[in-house]
Amino acid sequence: MKLQFSASQIQNYASRYEYPNDDVSIRELVPAVRQVGYLTRDQLYQVARWKAARSSGNVKENTEMFVQEVTRWALQAHEERSRIQGLTILDGVGWPMASVILHFFHSDKYPILDFRALEALGQEKPNQYEFSFWWSYVETCRKLARDNALDMRTLDRALWQYSKEQGTDSPT
Repeated sequence: MKLQFSASQIQNYASRYEYPNDDVSIRELVPAVRQVGYLTRDQLYQVARWKAARSSGNVKENTEMFVQEVTRWALQAHEERSRIQGLTILDGVGWPMASVILHFFHSDKYPILDFRALEALGQEKPNQYEFSFWWSYVETCRKLARDNALDMRTLDRALWQYSKEQGTDSPT
């Protein structure tokens, strides 16, 4: 995976970031979720509406206790694979949604998995996600953020915006 534009342009792309749903409401959840160590069913629904409004209703199939137990376990897990794949047992949570949960609510830095971010790294969306692919993506983004003294949210916004400006409307 390789950045498809100059690293010196990251801040510029990030500053032009325009996502249909502002992430302010999600960022407001962060302190409460980190304090208790899990998401509630309503909080998961808010995250789902932000990431994928059309399919967000699927997360309502989960019970409150199931959401709390699964998100607590994933956010406290020490094994990287447990963190991401553990979240995908929740109804309505695939790899991209799980990455949003880690991005906002885990203390470690995680990028959001999105076809746009992948495109900005010269990578096509795979037919099926696997841990090795995910981990390569995480390491690439962490290195980009570290090498350019960026927080992960800024990098994520830049990758998304670059792809948006290239005119790609849907995953390949």
